[in-house]
Amino acid sequence: MDILEYRDYCLSLPFVEESTPFDETTLVYKVGGRMFTYASMEEFRRLAVKCDPDEALVLRDRFEGVEAAWHSNKRHWNDLYVDRDLTDAFLREQIRNSYLLVLRLNVTPRALRDEMLEHVRRHGLPE
Repeated sequence: MDILEYRDYCLSLPFVEESTPFDETTLVYKVGGRMFTYASMEEFRRLAVKCDPDEALVLRDRFEGVEAAWHSNKRHWNDLYVDRDLTDAFLREQIRNSYLLVLRLNVTPRALRDEMLEHVRRHGLPE
């Protein structure tokens, strides 16, 4: 996966917003105003995704290319290294999981969250 494929996939998810709140070179993707993934445009070696804390540990043990996120809460965020043992399908799956986790647990108000989840249930998510 390269930076353009990463960007295209993130933007293919419903209700996603792209921004650069930290600096001019870090792409941040949000759903409902809440961040679910980010990566550097200049040095696209890794991308960060939010993860269930127990799942985060399992993935770190299982894959060389998954580490605790360098710039985020290491309990809830993983860095995925695109130049290691991770397939594009795995990367998309982790981005999708992060998106759904943030949508289900972090988007408020509840009415907005419920509306967005209903849309995702009806229309599905890209693979």
